[in-house]
Amino acid sequence: MENIIIIGGGAGGLELVTRLARSLGKRKKAHIILVDKSRTHVWKPLLHEVAAGVIDKQSDGVEYGIHASRHGYEFQLGKVTGVDADNKSLQLEPLLDDDGSEILPARTLSYDKLIIAAGSVSNDFGTPGVAENAYFLDALPQAERFHRALLNQLLKKDHEKSFEQKLRIAIVGGGATGTELAAQLHYIGDLAKSYGMPNMSAARLSITIIEAGPRILPALPHRISNSAKAALFKINIEVKENTMVAEATKGGFFTNKGELIPADLMVWAAGVKAPEFVQNISQVEHNRLGQIIVNEYLQTPNNQSLYVIGDSCGVEREDGSWVPPRAQSAHQMATTVSTNLINDYKGKPAKPFKYVDYGSLVHFSKYSTVGSLMGKLSNNNMFIEGRLAKLVYVSLYTFHLLAVHGKIKGLLTLMSRKVSSLLGPKFKLH
Repeated sequence: MENIIIIGGGAGGLELVTRLARSLGKRKKAHIILVDKSRTHVWKPLLHEVAAGVIDKQSDGVEYGIHASRHGYEFQLGKVTGVDADNKSLQLEPLLDDDGSEILPARTLSYDKLIIAAGSVSNDFGTPGVAENAYFLDALPQAERFHRALLNQLLKKDHEKSFEQKLRIAIVGGGATGTELAAQLHYIGDLAKSYGMPNMSAARLSITIIEAGPRILPALPHRISNSAKAALFKINIEVKENTMVAEATKGGFFTNKGELIPADLMVWAAGVKAPEFVQNISQVEHNRLGQIIVNEYLQTPNNQSLYVIGDSCGVEREDGSWVPPRAQSAHQMATTVSTNLINDYKGKPAKPFKYVDYGSLVHFSKYSTVGSLMGKLSNNNMFIEGRLAKLVYVSLYTFHLLAVHGKIKGLLTLMSRKVSSLLGPKFKLH
């Protein structure tokens, strides 16, 4: 029986392993293994909400170990340090507890087929001081770390009581993560007043988005960018465009013009690249972001036992652009690879991957949702906002839940989340 290993349980990886486990694992046609450095999956587009404290992993996360036992695959907890494509093996570093004691030794896993779904990490472009002074939102532990720092700063400002002393938050990167986080932070500024911090309010937050390019949301149409900027302006979030950060210090960000943008909390959400171990895999071709370049079936051209999906996958389109690192891309790639692996066992031919852009949506907490519908959802690029946009935004997460849990449990999970949001606290103090 073949070993099929999936590295990374993100948006695409968890959907892929779920489908393979149902079709091949439970039928004893293949041994399916998921490897991830975290114990819990949270849909990456929701990490900014974890950081702000409006959701937590208990209600919105998926425990890999439990999910594996229910769906018929093996879960290996560990961080991948390298992949030996020639010998079809991968290496995991030792698993340590909080005091540095070894729980599990370094391990080597062998595979017959490997799917890399490792996602991406923040790209600070070598900017001095960023790694030491700014927070990243690549994974759940980082989002939780920022949330703890946020709570501490809110308590500190609440104790000061002086309304002249604002909590200054600077976010580098005007993409979806940066802009959505800014809106969520403004929202929790008012929520904090109802959760034991009577002297706090959104008015005591000073939030700045720093974007190096000429406009925020540069990957989206101008109309969405303009609408988003207006929505942020309405809630007093400052947007600095055409502003390049040269250095990060404990006191804030310095621009390339020598201006200091002071901040008590700093977030870097300006760019992404493939994880280091992906960039270090030999005998494969990488693009400038470190993504592995694949063929039409999402395989590496010289090694058809190695597949790549999601943010680590480089697929060049006919116009010379690359398939964007979005959740919808990972979902479509997971569908293609799972279909082809299942077809391989059935003796059916493989189908090439074809990316369809269904549009993009940006959700600004309770204030606004804007976006566009494309592809099969609309004959043209259709701008949407308000309740319709929010409905479509929520439906994206619904599709993910159905893919991960199945229809019945997925709907029950969605209903549970809705009940929890109505009855539970709107702001997490832990």
